[in-house]
Amino acid sequence: MDGAPGNLTSVSTPNLTSTGEYETRTGKACKPAGLFPRRKNFEFEPLSTTALILEDRPANLPAKSPEEALRHRLEYDEMVAEAKKREIKDAQKKKKIMRERFKQEENIASAMVIWNTEILPNWENMRCTRRVRDLWWQGLPPSVRGRVWSLAIGNELNITSELYEIFLSRAKERWKNFNETCSTNDTDDTGSSVADREASLELIKLDISRTFPSLFIFQKGGPYHDLLHSVLGAYTCYRPDVGYVQGMSFVAAVLILNLEEADAFIAFANLLNKPCQLAFFRVDHSTMLKYFAVFEVFFEENLPKLYLHFKSYSLTPDIYLIDWIFTLYSKSLPLDLACRVWDVFCRDGEEFLFRTALGILRLHEDILLQMDFIHIAQFLTKLPEDIAPEKLFSCIGVIQMHNSNKKWAQVFTSLIKCNKEDWNHNPALKS
Repeated sequence: MDGAPGNLTSVSTPNLTSTGEYETRTGKACKPAGLFPRRKNFEFEPLSTTALILEDRPANLPAKSPEEALRHRLEYDEMVAEAKKREIKDAQKKKKIMRERFKQEENIASAMVIWNTEILPNWENMRCTRRVRDLWWQGLPPSVRGRVWSLAIGNELNITSELYEIFLSRAKERWKNFNETCSTNDTDDTGSSVADREASLELIKLDISRTFPSLFIFQKGGPYHDLLHSVLGAYTCYRPDVGYVQGMSFVAAVLILNLEEADAFIAFANLLNKPCQLAFFRVDHSTMLKYFAVFEVFFEENLPKLYLHFKSYSLTPDIYLIDWIFTLYSKSLPLDLACRVWDVFCRDGEEFLFRTALGILRLHEDILLQMDFIHIAQFLTKLPEDIAPEKLFSCIGVIQMHNSNKKWAQVFTSLIKCNKEDWNHNPALKS
């Protein structure tokens, strides 16, 4: 095999004509060929950046002066000291995070006991007490969240599990016949056109794949895909006058993560029947504009500087509020933070949705004041993913929902009344 490629005897020391010359130039005995990998200048390659500072230069280069060697030693010591500082800082940060997490877990466990043993068994008597409201503000324990949401949302529509099964069966029948050709003028017993129904069913299919994509649980093949499809399909049969609107999938998904299937549907249907949600999901432009107008009243009251900044760019609330309200922040905020917003929304109603919006604006006020129209719109339609819950709720907490001693509902009612009077006294508005 002599002379064959890869034979150890064929390896020679690179760039040197003989073993003797190598030993003469380096003062080191030559290792037998083949005992180390074939690498150019192998003996001279530093194993780390430490070698660049501390090691002597190769014999074929001028030696370091004492001053340079000392300087390199000091630089190395400084690098080591900085590295140790970083390690200590990182360790302290991790320790702080672990302490906070442990404290949070303790608080959740303690709150869970209070909710299960004291509050929920006496719901009607305790729900409006100061103690419960304060505990509610801190966020509901995940184990009781779904039950509290259901109780707070209520069931004014008197939907039962059996009714859900009926509408789910109708939805499944429609999916079964989805590919059948129908005239766009055909209508069913609910009065909705086949074209509208098919459009809703197709949109549901598309939207489910876009719902919390990073979780991979609602997409096709995921554990909650069929469940979400069922709840949304049943709703389109239950409320054909509303149908399916983009954004609904996020609302239904949050409920599904916290409630059993039928309970999620009941909460979903009742939640979307609230005045604010119904106005937005039915795209009632007139009512939506009233909500935006009331929001601006409190915007100017709480954040006058930012309000004027937005006004200077003619930046209106619909640009960012529509997406926030449609999905109840579940698409705009991290899921755990969105659930905490839902907690207090279930306690306070629609007012809290707009208070949360003002809290977000307050949290980012300094940076928003430095932006122009395009950058503000981009920022608010894609909020940072690292929003700290306590910081946001601290900002929400200082927002005052009072204007001239009038609360949100009073301002909203006053605005509607003014609009009616303008309508009655201005013939031009009627034409």
